[in-house]
Amino acid sequence: MELRKRQEALEEEWLDEHASKSSQTKGRLRPEVPCDIRTEFQRDRDRILHCKAFRRMKHKTQVFISPEGDHYRTRLTHTLEVSQIARTISRALRFNEDLTEAIALGHDLGHTPFGHAGENVLDALCKDGFEHCAQSIRVVERLEKNGRGLNLTWEVKDGILNHRTAGHPHTLEGCVVQLSDKIAYINHDIDDAIRAGVLKENEIPLELQEVIGRTASARINSMIRDTISHSSGEKGIQNSPEMKQAMGDLRKFMFQKVYTDERAVTEGRKVDRLLRDLFSYFMEHPEEMQQEFLCLMEEGETVERTVCDFIACMTDRYAVALYHKLFIPSSWNIY
Repeated sequence: MELRKRQEALEEEWLDEHASKSSQTKGRLRPEVPCDIRTEFQRDRDRILHCKAFRRMKHKTQVFISPEGDHYRTRLTHTLEVSQIARTISRALRFNEDLTEAIALGHDLGHTPFGHAGENVLDALCKDGFEHCAQSIRVVERLEKNGRGLNLTWEVKDGILNHRTAGHPHTLEGCVVQLSDKIAYINHDIDDAIRAGVLKENEIPLELQEVIGRTASARINSMIRDTISHSSGEKGIQNSPEMKQAMGDLRKFMFQKVYTDERAVTEGRKVDRLLRDLFSYFMEHPEEMQQEFLCLMEEGETVERTVCDFIACMTDRYAVALYHKLFIPSSWNIY
């Protein structure tokens, strides 16, 4: 028996009846010959892991823009933390761990440089708006592999597209990633804020600490355990009323104390100026973009859409270096 078929049989035997089964996938936009070793969702996980957009996330901001220090989260480390939390929950509930991991690894592929500050700028500049979840789908369908995309399964793309709070994933695994994203960023943003001196541990309201825990590990542990205890294939993914309220209140606290901190706002203004200038420049000089983006225009894509793709793909340091190259005079030897 092929390894893939053996794994599919194990899924049918072990997974919750409401979990997604690899053998029952709605398939890919372009049909492919199945792998004899990996299930369809395992193939998607591997394709995401090896794509260029995944590697670029290591140099993209999570919350703190261009922080000095090796221990602040990046978009990549955030993604890995989401994956770990989501896999733990899916395994405990007997959901499809491979599908969960693929969605988690791909959910932020379309994020801009400089985090949500960069996303807000592109949303204001682009006629049709900009959302990183939709851009992540564009990455896997259009931008990777020289325009061929990764040809992922329907279930993985659905989870990526709908991972934001307003989204409605059609699989339990997608719902797990949606909640795991919140658990990850709430907790690691607290950790990074304390490291940056923006927040002190004892400033977290006592009534919230009593529900979610007093340390980073205790908070993550309590949120994961609460999710597992109150979720199932039949009920869906949910938290207890107390935990749901505490997580919502904690998020509000973080917006007041961290996300709208004066330093964050100041750096956000710089991001706004930098990306607006780059956007304007390439709207006037689209021929100076890299060849893979010029090919998009040759195939009928508008200049605005292509410039948006180009900027969204940039890492923080590439955007800064390009800005310096285009707008800052270079020193030269007059002798």
